[in-house]
Amino acid sequence: MPPVSIRPVLPADIAAITHIYAHAVRHGTASFELDPPDLNEMTHRLAALSAGGFPYLVAETKGEIENGMESGMESGMESGMESGMESGILGYAYAGPYRARPAYRFTVEDSVYIAPDAQRQGLGRLLLEQLIVESEARGYRQMIAVIGDSAQHASIALHAALGFRMIGTFESVGWKFGSWLDSVLMQRPLGGGAASEPS
Repeated sequence: MPPVSIRPVLPADIAAITHIYAHAVRHGTASFELDPPDLNEMTHRLAALSAGGFPYLVAETKGEIENGMESGMESGMESGMESGMESGILGYAYAGPYRARPAYRFTVEDSVYIAPDAQRQGLGRLLLEQLIVESEARGYRQMIAVIGDSAQHASIALHAALGFRMIGTFESVGWKFGSWLDSVLMQRPLGGGAASEPS
């Protein structure tokens, strides 16, 4: 894979992000959504996070796309994914509010999504590492990972490697693809964590 840079999201990235997320919704259990949101809805979600001052990052490569990605697109990725791949956006991550009530305002929930043919190449770690840095710089004190399904071993291992500890599992709380799915909760302190009052 060509060199990858992690940078803040731009409005022009939203089409690629929409395609990456659509694949995750249609084919995976990381998201408990059943129908992929369209471009307008994803644009609205990005605008809401941006207005709230939350960090939102993309992994981008300027080099040529690997043959494996091209073959992956031909073998089942939705039409339109090509525009995401050609743009060089291979994944994205953001921190958003964990809960809406104001006492939760120093706690964020992370989300990380990687294009299917760019997975297992370290991009998720690069994105999450920088997301932690950006969240700490904004004064957040805790980051929560809500991982769809206990079978998401790679995501659980990634979070554990970056300092998240297991909090617990809600068993069989989601129904998707004809199966009951768990929801795994992990948590990591940011900055001073709970050692001092937030500023």
